[in-house]
Amino acid sequence: MKAVNLGAAQGVAVREYPTDTGPADYVLFVNRDAVGVIEAKRDEAGHNLSVHETQTERYANATLKWRKGGAPLRFLYEGTGQIIYFTDGADPAPRARELFHFFQPKALADWAAQPDTLRGRLTQMPPLPERNLRDCQINAVTGLEKSLAKNKPRALIHMATGAGKTFTAITSVYRLLKFGGAKRILFLVDTRNLGKQAHQEFMAYTPPDDARKFTELYNVQRLSSSNIDPHAQVCISTIQRMYSILSGTELAETSEDISLNEVGQSDTQARLVQYNPQVPIEQFDFIVIDECHRSIYNLWKQVLDYFDAFLIGLTATPDKRTYGFFNENVVAEYSYEQSVIDGVNVSYNVYEIETEITAKGAELKAKEWVDHRDRETRAKRWAQTEEDTAYGATDLDRSVVNPSQIRQVVQAMKTAVETRIFPHRKETPKTLIFAKTDSHADDIIRTVREIYGEGNAFCKKVTYRAGLDPQTGKAIAGDDADSVLASFRNDYNPRIAVTVDMIATGTDVKPLEVLLFMRDVRSKGYYEQMKGRGVRSLDAESLQKVSNSADSAKTHFVLIDAVGVEKSLKTESRPLERKPALSLDNLLKGVAVGARDADTVLSLGNRLVRLAKQLDDKALAKIKQASGGLGLQDLARGLVQALDPDRVLADALDAAKAAGITRSEASLLEAELDAARRKRVDAACAPFDTPALRDLIESARRDREQLIDHLNLDTVTRSEFAAQAQANAEATVGRFREFLETHRDEIAALGFFYAQPYSRRELTLDMIEELHDALSRPPLMLTTEKLWSAYARVQETKVRGNGVRRQLTDLVSLVRFALGLDEELRPFADSVDKRFAEWVFRHNARRATAFTPEQMEWLRLVKDHIASSCRIDRDDFDYAQMAGKGGLQKAWNVFGGQLDELLAEMNEELVA
Repeated sequence: MKAVNLGAAQGVAVREYPTDTGPADYVLFVNRDAVGVIEAKRDEAGHNLSVHETQTERYANATLKWRKGGAPLRFLYEGTGQIIYFTDGADPAPRARELFHFFQPKALADWAAQPDTLRGRLTQMPPLPERNLRDCQINAVTGLEKSLAKNKPRALIHMATGAGKTFTAITSVYRLLKFGGAKRILFLVDTRNLGKQAHQEFMAYTPPDDARKFTELYNVQRLSSSNIDPHAQVCISTIQRMYSILSGTELAETSEDISLNEVGQSDTQARLVQYNPQVPIEQFDFIVIDECHRSIYNLWKQVLDYFDAFLIGLTATPDKRTYGFFNENVVAEYSYEQSVIDGVNVSYNVYEIETEITAKGAELKAKEWVDHRDRETRAKRWAQTEEDTAYGATDLDRSVVNPSQIRQVVQAMKTAVETRIFPHRKETPKTLIFAKTDSHADDIIRTVREIYGEGNAFCKKVTYRAGLDPQTGKAIAGDDADSVLASFRNDYNPRIAVTVDMIATGTDVKPLEVLLFMRDVRSKGYYEQMKGRGVRSLDAESLQKVSNSADSAKTHFVLIDAVGVEKSLKTESRPLERKPALSLDNLLKGVAVGARDADTVLSLGNRLVRLAKQLDDKALAKIKQASGGLGLQDLARGLVQALDPDRVLADALDAAKAAGITRSEASLLEAELDAARRKRVDAACAPFDTPALRDLIESARRDREQLIDHLNLDTVTRSEFAAQAQANAEATVGRFREFLETHRDEIAALGFFYAQPYSRRELTLDMIEELHDALSRPPLMLTTEKLWSAYARVQETKVRGNGVRRQLTDLVSLVRFALGLDEELRPFADSVDKRFAEWVFRHNARRATAFTPEQMEWLRLVKDHIASSCRIDRDDFDYAQMAGKGGLQKAWNVFGGQLDELLAEMNEELVA
């Protein structure tokens, strides 16, 4: 106590401060006022800290020597050298929570000056205005606020792709800032592209109680450096960027383009996050984690644990680990199936294409003359094979390329789309193809353009780079990914996009109607995310802007499975697979996004040592050029030596000497050794930030050449809708029949068909529109197109006109067929034509003279009007086609007094 100086800093901790119940371990003073107490324990007591909470409270409520006033101290800590627990005594129900580090004195001063606490304000949130919000969004926001009011630290929002997760999150962020008094909120993503999209949505958001945009009310910063704007209320960042900020290291630009789906992880990898006083743990009150199923484990968990913040997870594809991380606190659950029922998303059918070589592989005999293609430069040489080469499905497009297999799949897709899937379309529906590798994608693109007979604009690759320069080994800039995506989304071309996984997740392309999988996917969650690219609903007007011949809103999409992806065994979550060893590709990507643990660094170094012995001089020279002058052996040596204890020790001593600190080997602090080790590792890993270098090393690991098999020609063995599609079609037909029976007395059009023939007198277009509206609304979502396609699949031999554009009046034919009034389902116009011919024949047979050519011309006009409108009246003669021939007056002159009788007869005969 003799050395106490409360003016030494804003915050001062006084050890062994005397109280009337004994000396407190530490009493905390902020601006000379006692505000809290620390109960310090040995590390061995960490497992039992909660029993010491009573002791902390006793000191907080005790009378401090030399202190006036008896108010209890508010801020209570229990801690060891390893863990810290904190309780705010002003919270509604004070509860201890674990911290990464102590709060800064300024934070305690700010909180002490506020009339209530954040957790107190969260219990008093006003009702949510529900205007312009979907039910699922209302449930998510209110469910989250109920969870926060109960002081639950983690909450999971499970919402289907397309249901508006980001909009929902921004609604919550707005309310937490305005009514919860949050200081700053972090919106965390795992790729730069998702960060851009989130920023755009924040800029477009208008709150329900203010006409201004969100960004006019609050500052939103998308982090692109290590500087957090002190005036920003919302920060958007990748988790890679946030780690770089916490660790004080710069991150390579391309690291934010690598989705965490692509980075394998081992159990020993961990983020070495250390306390950064420039970014204190109280920096954010809330962290919203987008696509949280990818961002909350192994590599990145420490980043989330660093901040004293409520964690709010958003995902469409949670797995059991996601539920576990969020303490099974699912505040809202909105499944894909429910979103389809509500009309938020569309359903999908599976169409399967199987070829002989895809299923069974093939064999190239020794001494056959074939092309050998360099993987990197794609240069070809004509040479004989050295030995018999048998290849299977897993070898296709990797060690062996069979152009016939690619050609047959693309041709089968084209035929299926044009004749069975979307037969009425004049243009190719927007299609996304998932390829195995960049090289495979290039092969697909060239085949697509050839088979469709289209130019470059028709089919584009979506990637941040187009490839490598064969001379320099440097990356070649490709079409800007964002501009290609914008064109794919909004313009006529490209009609088909090919990607490896650049737009597998988090990218909104609503007009997308076909997904072709030419690669398998083993991760269940990743596969669901990839399928999610097609689920977005889209109104008819918007769809027609890019697909002119679409005659309705987007009703479904079709997943074309050319590799058995629907049936292959899936794991719960690929990034969490426990592997005895990570692939070289995963090690390279892990280092690129910041993995610096000893296992990763040493594993990569040892792999590169082995690889250097396998490559020829040409490959080694390319790698040296791409790395800026370091050979592969040098890169490997740098990684291994970065962790050499003697070198780390020498660097730490040099750093201490440079800082004017006297240190010996025995007196070096662990933190100083860690800093020296981290500096060495960062320097050794820096070259791998360059994508071109990573690509060269990875491609060099594989056989340098691919065999181009032109000899084994492939054939399509199966091209058909999957069994599930058949079951879905049967369910659709069943729901339609059930609806007809249930609502027969409620909807006028159904009353017409259920009535006995003699009482059928009048069916109008308004009645058909009423029926159509009732069927197309959620939960049925039964459009005329969807019903016709379902019947075509269930009763194919009895359905005609499947390739004809559907008309509203075709609903008449659907109802008649469902009720058994017609033996075949044919377009309503075709049925009217047939009944018209039969009616004219009967009519002429009863008359002394047949209809004259002029009368027949008028009767055909009447027939055509009934085919499009179900009925004709006198007023309809004012429409263009009949008005142009003289209208009602002319028709009256042609038929004399028989016109009304003929119209009534045709209305009954041609419809009923």
